[in-house]
Amino acid sequence: MSEKLIRLSNLSMTFEDGVTVLDGINLYINNKEFLTLLGPSGCGKTTTLRIIGGFLTPTSGDVFFNGQRINDLPAYKRKINTVFQRYALFPHLDVYDNIAFGLRLAKLPEAEIDDRVTEMLEIVSLKGFENRKVTSLSGGQQQRVAIARALVNRPQVLLLDEPLGALDLRLRKDMQNELKNIQQRMGITFIYVTHDQEEALTMSDTIV
Repeated sequence: MSEKLIRLSNLSMTFEDGVTVLDGINLYINNKEFLTLLGPSGCGKTTTLRIIGGFLTPTSGDVFFNGQRINDLPAYKRKINTVFQRYALFPHLDVYDNIAFGLRLAKLPEAEIDDRVTEMLEIVSLKGFENRKVTSLSGGQQQRVAIARALVNRPQVLLLDEPLGALDLRLRKDMQNELKNIQQRMGITFIYVTHDQEEALTMSDTIV
């Protein structure tokens, strides 16, 4: 039986302008599951992701992680990382230093940082690109760097908000397969937002 990792209980979100985007959402997300939130723009997919990640507080309802209520737990204390459509890489740093950035902030020993970054470079198929400036990379390669940076500190959950939206069709297809392979290899939960039904069907264990 699958282990339930995240539970959303009667989750509602109304913004200051009075617009309600979520109304009584109930959802279980299993450990090691690839779950996709599918729907048109404005239906609340990204809002749900931001609540799970700790970037928004719901108007009402609760978020549980491993059975613990985490509504008041700040984003940086959650075992959850996010990859956005805009990769937010540091253009003045090379690939290695972009991936290592968060580990250095956490003051991990340099030997451990090197082990983790080397492992991630291999997982996202960027071995040999360590010293390249991210501005010299293709869109698909930059996306891999963003994914590696999000995974290098070993979260239990990765949130992906339309991460392939800026890529052309061929690259998008390649990255769909790549993301599924990375998720299975890492053995963690991916929660993916898209408006593309074919994309959702290609990668997901569960579609909501």
